[in-house]
Order: sequence, then C-alpha cells, then structure tokens
Amino acid sequence: MHALPHDHTGARMKRLRLERHLTQRAVSDLSGIPYSTYTKTEQGVIAATPYVIAAAARAMRVDVATVMGQPYADELRMDQLDVLIRPIRESLDVYDLGADPEITPRSLDVLHDDAEALCAGVRAGEIKAVASKVPGLVQETTTAAHTSGGREAWLTLASLYRSAYDVASKLGFQDLATIALARMDWAAQRASDAVLGGMYQYFRALTYLRDGQYRTGRRLITMGLSILGQADGAQERQVVTGQLHLGAAVMAGRARDGDRAFEHLSEAKRIADGTGEAAKVHWMAFGPTNVEVHRVSVLAELDQYGEAVESADSVVIPEDWPKSRASHHYAEVARAQMWTGRLEPAFKSLLDARRTAPQQARYHPTVRETYAGLEAAHRQLPHSFLSYGSWLGASH
Repeated sequence: MHALPHDHTGARMKRLRLERHLTQRAVSDLSGIPYSTYTKTEQGVIAATPYVIAAAARAMRVDVATVMGQPYADELRMDQLDVLIRPIRESLDVYDLGADPEITPRSLDVLHDDAEALCAGVRAGEIKAVASKVPGLVQETTTAAHTSGGREAWLTLASLYRSAYDVASKLGFQDLATIALARMDWAAQRASDAVLGGMYQYFRALTYLRDGQYRTGRRLITMGLSILGQADGAQERQVVTGQLHLGAAVMAGRARDGDRAFEHLSEAKRIADGTGEAAKVHWMAFGPTNVEVHRVSVLAELDQYGEAVESADSVVIPEDWPKSRASHHYAEVARAQMWTGRLEPAFKSLLDARRTAPQQARYHPTVRETYAGLEAAHRQLPHSFLSYGSWLGASH
C-alpha cells in the first residue's frame, strides 16, 4: 500500500490547519486560494502547486518546507545522505576563525580545480559525491583564503559556498542553504566581485520565490541587476544578467503577472541570442535552451498548462546540457502534462527526470507532487508506476 496519498502535501496542510484551529474557509480567505481549490488539495484530489503551497504556508504562518514535508528524513537516511549534512554545517561555521593551524592547504590552482569539479558534479546530478567533498574543501580553502588574502582564494571559497548551497537546497535543508548563501556573499565581498554579488542576489531571490514572497524577490532581482551594472561588459556579466531575468520571469509568473513575466523572458532571449549556449559560465546553464525551458516554467506558473506542454514539445535539450537542469525541466513538463490529463506522457516525463539525474529527482518537490497527482489514476498507468513510488520512498 502506498503511503504518499496518506502523507501528501494536502494531508499535511490539513494537519497544520487543524493544529491552528482554522477552518478550510478561513485558510482560503487568508491565503487567497479559491475555496474549491483548497479543499480539493487537502483531499488529495488535485496536486498542490507551488503557488498554493506558498500561499497556504503564509496563511498558517509556517515555512514552505514544513508544508512540503522537507527534508525527507527517511529517504535521506536510506541514501546515507543525512550524515553528510552536519559536516557541511560545521564547515560553514568556521568562516571567521582565520587560518586553521592544523590545515596545510594545497595550491590555489588545485583548490580552484576542485571547486570547479564540484560545480560540475552538482550539474551532473552527483549530489552525494559533492556533499561528501564540500566540507573538507571549504575548511581547506578557508585557511588558504585567510592565509593568502588574495582575490582568487576568496573567489574559490565563494564557489565552494555556492556548492554547499546547491546541496542543501536540493536536499531540502533551506535553513542551511540560507547560511551557505550568506557565506558566499561574505567571500564575494572580500574578492570585490560584482558578478558574484549579482549571483548572490539571484540565489537569494530564489529563496523568496519558494516562500511566496514575490515582492521581496523582485526587489532582490532589481538589486542584483544594479550590482551587475558595476561589472565590466564581459560575457559572464551578460550571462548572470540573463539568468536574473529568467528568475524574475518565474517570479512574476508565480505572482500571476503574465505581462511582466514575458517582458523578462524577452529580455533574457535578447541576451541569450548574443551569448549563445553558455552553460558552463558560472555553471548557470544560461543560453537559448534555458530561455525556452523557463518559458515552459512560466506558462505552468500562470496555470497555462496546455500552452506549457505545447512549448515543451519544441524544446530540444542538447546532449551536453547539465543533467540537473534537464531533470528539473522534465519534472516541470510532467506537472503540466498531468494537469492537462496526459497521464502516460506525464509518467514518462517523471521517468525521464529520474533517468537524467536520479539523486536530484528523488528529492525534487515537483516530482513528488506530480506523482501524488498521478497516483489516484494509477490503474490507467503501467505497473512500473508503483515501483516508481517505492523508489521515491512512498511505500511501507
């Protein structure tokens, strides 16, 4: 018997609502979620969308992660990922203690190459491998940066903090992700790097996107663009600027501001036409492909699921595109297909998400919410659908 229908997001919303002695009508009124949508989400009749999750969390004054059930403790324990979180947390705590006398760091060139390898590992979906290496590298590079005080050392440390953020956010530890971002900004300031400063505001805006605080997210995007104005006109500035516009497009879409969303998409496309595919520039996967992938996401955020599916049909993912980004895209496509009643294609897209980056897909909220939405109709789906639920950790 599959447990996910009994512990789906709607069920957690109901439990949290009852703990606060609120009626369904009260949460609907406080959140702005239509009453029928809210009740059907609680019952598990329809899947919880990111907009509904964030709105319900605000109404009940809890974190989005609490509504979603993150982090997924049982699965993390099964995959032996839970034991890797504490060392990451500890490595982020020593940032201001100066050089560790018991650490003799390797050369900056070697540390830089290792930091780049971790960025590549995240994009390849190798979360466990990256999580196991981040703490030691952070501590070693912290000592190197405090010893040399050079710009390259601080840039390398900022990159490692970014990888710590990637791991924490993908595994659902949003508090740790926030700390990692603060450390990234701290190192970027010491390197006096405006591009990294703009990147920091982009990642920070994403945390507000997840929490449904769209106005603050927009302000952070604006700040990021302003900071980037202090950088030179090199390609990396253009890439990060374009990515900020893509983040702003999704932010506007989730806030139900379609005009603003498509304005940002248009500007991102203009920039991407100039940069071409620049997936490895700051490992942001920016380029024409990412613009089209974000177009699918924006249409889905606007509840234009039919248009999202049509747009996805024309997206061609390059063979060398980052697996983590491709897997995320397949999860978004699966959600849109589910909402248009295309159940078998939706399950196929979930399989594509797992095949492309299994470690990421297992912990991806959209994968889980889409699976929950499909579960009620599983008799129409292949037997392998049930084994997919077992893989997600949705079985006793």
